[in-house]
Amino acid sequence: MRLTARARRAWAATALAVVAGAGGVAVGAAAAGPATAGPVPAAAAGPATAAGSPALASYADVVRQVLPSVVLIRTPAGLGSGVVLDSQGNIVTNAHVAGDATEFQVQVAGQAQPRTARLVGTYPPDDLAVIRADDPAGLSPARFGDSGRARAGDVVLAVGNPLGLSGSVTEGIISATGRAVTEPAAPGSPAVALPDAIQTSAPINPGNSGGALVNTSGEVIGIPTLAAASPQGNAQAQGIGFAIPANLARDIARQLITSGHVTNSHRAALGVHVGTVTGADGSPAGASVVAVTPGGPADRAGIRPGDVIRSLSGEPVQDAESLTRALAAARPGQAVTLTVARGDQTLTTGATLGELPGS
Repeated sequence: MRLTARARRAWAATALAVVAGAGGVAVGAAAAGPATAGPVPAAAAGPATAAGSPALASYADVVRQVLPSVVLIRTPAGLGSGVVLDSQGNIVTNAHVAGDATEFQVQVAGQAQPRTARLVGTYPPDDLAVIRADDPAGLSPARFGDSGRARAGDVVLAVGNPLGLSGSVTEGIISATGRAVTEPAAPGSPAVALPDAIQTSAPINPGNSGGALVNTSGEVIGIPTLAAASPQGNAQAQGIGFAIPANLARDIARQLITSGHVTNSHRAALGVHVGTVTGADGSPAGASVVAVTPGGPADRAGIRPGDVIRSLSGEPVQDAESLTRALAAARPGQAVTLTVARGDQTLTTGATLGELPGS
């Protein structure tokens, strides 16, 4: 069976120097987020956990606690993972795992008999979806932690179904928080820009997507989504993966469960449709404005169709993807400065970002 939950690839621009020669099956990019913590002398008892206590010699008890809450999800196109949210049988996963399917087979590790599930809602901008098991009996809701407390250096486990191996666990640390990560569009899957992603060294492989990134207290703090690759895209970069923070995943999931769609995206928007413009040498030269939303932030700032956005608050905008990434790292209501090329002129204007519409 083909793995559509393929631990979608992205590459971290800030880490590329040390992973040159590595790669993967698709290529994306990660904006430079907050710097990772510098070297810290190791405690005699081992690395610290999120709670500040020494790392455990074994994570068997944590794994035993988490495994019943992580399910294998099968669709007509492939498979992935999901995390049980509540006793009603709601399960959060990635939108790219759900794909275009509306019906699913869900299987708990150690249980031979799968159960049917149906789509509740999906929100591709955050690569999140919720499905609901028709029979929730026996499903064990996960314990979610506060992803806002995650720190570089915390020990984490990635629990999921890589390559269809049910209930697999990998171990690593949080490498950084607050990453803005993007991935180009793929067949049947739109481009995705993820704000505030958690970077981890825990291996994330095809089939892990939609599973659980947990701390050593057994709390879910993220939903593994991306694995890194080099720009060449010919090999996977080891030890660089990304997860959607649990606080965002729960918020979006609750909106989908309550109304079937997202009413508050928490995402910044400029109110433009853009494409990539190339220079005389064929290299990307900015984000060309194709259309402007009437009354939106760009319209109020005087941006017109045909303008080329070259920078946002001092950060270069090389193409449409880099503008999407910059907006993913911003917040609604934030004041920004745009540098725009209009014919032979270079203009600078201010704008107050709006909010990306929900689903």
